[in-house]
Amino acid sequence: KTKYSKLIFRKSDTVPEELHQAVQEGFLTLREHDCFFQDLVRIKGKDFVTPVSRILIGNPGCTYKYLNTRLFTVPWPTEGYDIKYCSPQIREACKALIRLNDYLHIEAVKALQGQNLLETKEAQDTTVIDREQNTAASLTEEESVSKDQSSCVQEDDRLSLKNRTSYNLTLLNYMDPLQMLYLKQEPYFGMGNMAVSWHHDENLVERSTVAVYSYSCEGSAVEGSNEQKLKGRDPAVWHVGLKVAWDIETPGLAIPLHQGDFYLMLDDLNMTHQHCVLAGFSPRFSSTHRVADCSRGTLEYILGRCELALQNLQTDSDSMGLSLKSLETAVIKQVEEIHNEVEFEWLRQFWFQGKRYLKFTDWWLKPMAKLEEFWRKMEIMTSLVLSEVGKKEQIKEQRNETISCFLPVLTERQRLRKEWTVR
Repeated sequence: KTKYSKLIFRKSDTVPEELHQAVQEGFLTLREHDCFFQDLVRIKGKDFVTPVSRILIGNPGCTYKYLNTRLFTVPWPTEGYDIKYCSPQIREACKALIRLNDYLHIEAVKALQGQNLLETKEAQDTTVIDREQNTAASLTEEESVSKDQSSCVQEDDRLSLKNRTSYNLTLLNYMDPLQMLYLKQEPYFGMGNMAVSWHHDENLVERSTVAVYSYSCEGSAVEGSNEQKLKGRDPAVWHVGLKVAWDIETPGLAIPLHQGDFYLMLDDLNMTHQHCVLAGFSPRFSSTHRVADCSRGTLEYILGRCELALQNLQTDSDSMGLSLKSLETAVIKQVEEIHNEVEFEWLRQFWFQGKRYLKFTDWWLKPMAKLEEFWRKMEIMTSLVLSEVGKKEQIKEQRNETISCFLPVLTERQRLRKEWTVR
């Protein structure tokens, strides 16, 4: 209650049976179609393959970036979008996950409202009530002012609750611990094998809730474990571990996760605490619903950036030759930065592991072709800047100014191209 009050845990019997069935069938369908993939992530300049296999499902055009790797959503069925799936079963699986998403959103809103009421009540209990009687007139006046204020606050709260619980995607995880040759040991509290080490989830809207639905394929592996009950957690059962960030004095928490249980990390818990996943014996799926910060991570955003860059390119009506409208350093620098962004944050990130998405849908192929077309035009724009800088009639100061803004972006491009070739 004192250290982990913003963790809400719900047992599987609180979730409608029909929803369990649809989601669990969806997980198994995705596994049968080989739709889970290990990611190549980058930590402190080194590349690692994740022990857990993943796939991202969510709003069309959304992406989620973690450990320098951008994942692109397999779009779930969304009104107003034409999404063709590779098979009806995959469509059903995505449909089940959007239903789970809606359910967890409602649960998160309820949980946050419950917490707010609890905090308000505690605040009221500790406040000394001023018992002095005021005149009826001033009381009525105060009441009407406070009513206005409270309705305004309620509106803000409702909006804030919605923004912090409207999950736009889910990162699905799958792992069979028996297929793993080596799993790290939890280092601080002796919690045993870790499937995922201590971390904060990144790239999320501030103070947004994370909801996690767990499905371990319990059966032979668990029943077959006749090991002596160890002090602490049962090693056959999957757990989520929590600790206060940068603190190993406060005892850690390990919560057993059985088939169909779910938990919510409310408000700022993801920032003030770290969590890990402790492996059991049986294979396990989880669906981790997030409010990803998509301010720089949607297809709409990057297309807008490309269009901004290409405003500086013009076609001569007679010769049909291409030229730059402006040679101002600020304009050139902005265009070249967008050029780097579309190449390294989108095209290379997608094709680096993008063929995986074709197992689900071809939804991303057209947008990627469009981004490539824009990128080719930006390559032409780079050559145009270079030829302008090389012209004899260029004033020396102007040339130096162009080069000093242009060169760092170009150097960065060269460095990143080498890095991506290695990856």
